[in-house]
Amino acid sequence: MDNISEFIGHFQMPELFIMLGVGLAVLLFGYRLKKIAFFIIWFLLGFIGVTYLMPEIIKLSPEIASNDLYQTLIPIGGGLLLALLGFSIEKLCVGGICFVLVMLVSTQYFGAEMQTLAMSAVVGVVAAGAAVMLMKPATIIATAAAGAYAITLALLALIPNLSFGEFYWPLIIGIAAAGSIFQFLTTKRVS
Repeated sequence: MDNISEFIGHFQMPELFIMLGVGLAVLLFGYRLKKIAFFIIWFLLGFIGVTYLMPEIIKLSPEIASNDLYQTLIPIGGGLLLALLGFSIEKLCVGGICFVLVMLVSTQYFGAEMQTLAMSAVVGVVAAGAAVMLMKPATIIATAAAGAYAITLALLALIPNLSFGEFYWPLIIGIAAAGSIFQFLTTKRVS
């Protein structure tokens, strides 16, 4: 859990509010705004992933460590690169969202040891395969889970009294379930 609090500590207030707002939009309207939601989800995953890797990137390049502009632009660039990929390839996007979400949650919650990564990758591949076979339900659940993940990270950073250990999984699961139910109810006649 220390990984998560350290990771979230890198975000500033405007980034957290943007993450909260975008997460809410993807949570509730992910299927209706499929292409936009995929772009946003992939951007968030790329942004969060590159932010998570920034300490390693900074170690490799002293120029980046001394320049705040680079430290701001590199995560945005990573987010945009993944967003453009996700926007263009729908089935790969749904499968990729499921795989990357499994990997991100497992590394942040269980660590980045090789055994954890291998087990997470297997679970991620199975989740991605199932998602491609069941596009509409998978899209709804994947967008709700991605929105719940972004909302949970933002809430845990914005509300310091929330304990990571106690609220991380209940928030993700509860918010994702509520978002999924909302999307299933509001998209009954949408194909």
